[in-house]
Amino acid sequence: MEKSVKVKDSTGYIVFSWINTFIMLFVCAITLYPFLYLVAQSFSSEQAITQGLVSIVPRGFNVETYKSVLGKGEFLHSYGNTVIYSTLGTFLSLVLSSCLAYPLSKKELYGNKFLTKFVIFTMYFGGGLIPNYVLMQKLHLINHVAGFIIPSLLSTYYIILMKSFFAQTPRELEEAGELDGLSPIGIFIRIVIPLSMPIIATMILFNAVGYWNNWYNAFLYLDKKDMWPVAYYLKTIISGASTSADPGEASAEKMQIAANIKSCSMVLMALPIICIYPFISKYYIKGMMLGGVKE
Repeated sequence: MEKSVKVKDSTGYIVFSWINTFIMLFVCAITLYPFLYLVAQSFSSEQAITQGLVSIVPRGFNVETYKSVLGKGEFLHSYGNTVIYSTLGTFLSLVLSSCLAYPLSKKELYGNKFLTKFVIFTMYFGGGLIPNYVLMQKLHLINHVAGFIIPSLLSTYYIILMKSFFAQTPRELEEAGELDGLSPIGIFIRIVIPLSMPIIATMILFNAVGYWNNWYNAFLYLDKKDMWPVAYYLKTIISGASTSADPGEASAEKMQIAANIKSCSMVLMALPIICIYPFISKYYIKGMMLGGVKE
């Protein structure tokens, strides 16, 4: 029985591996530092922030800022609004995007090239802010949940990404479904969708993050405070804190209260996405790689 011979790595390869590892560690460090700094600042005392003692370790540890922000009923209400908007918007966006992308992935579809170019056209040309607002007003969607969700419901980039992924589905499996008596919709739901979990997970992540961080639609279309998402609510807190920290009006104390509120708000906004991402990161990476392959 022949023994397997282990090939020794060359000196050049070992040096490259060490350099590559060092560069990646450096990139990770400079990527994590801003967030760690925000977390440390949100838990630090005003005096420590004023003296510039905060780095990535809290100084004068306290949770008063979190108690102040989380203790407000308006914050929890806006957080609930964001959960509803993100869940509903992500679901509708995924359904509509996949239903459009799947037919476009079929070259035999009549008018496929025209429809694809028509979809891509919307990526480069938009109606503009004022026409969009007037349209939403005419449709009576101001101060309505749909007014927040609809403007971000479809993304041409996501549709093209899903179209590229669906195009790689083995035709033999779809033909087998046809032989079993499945309709085109049945094939899509029972065969294509289960095989497309990587791109679906990627789209869920993209859309969820987009809706979670979206404050601009609320700024434009939601005047009622009880309908604000948490992103817009926290923006008003940050703006209010910055305004109250006017150098001519107050001292460094108010400015550091504003700094604490900003840090706390950013941490609370990012925390849910940070907690969710590790569980779907493998699907995200696979979906981006496969969905980006040209037909």
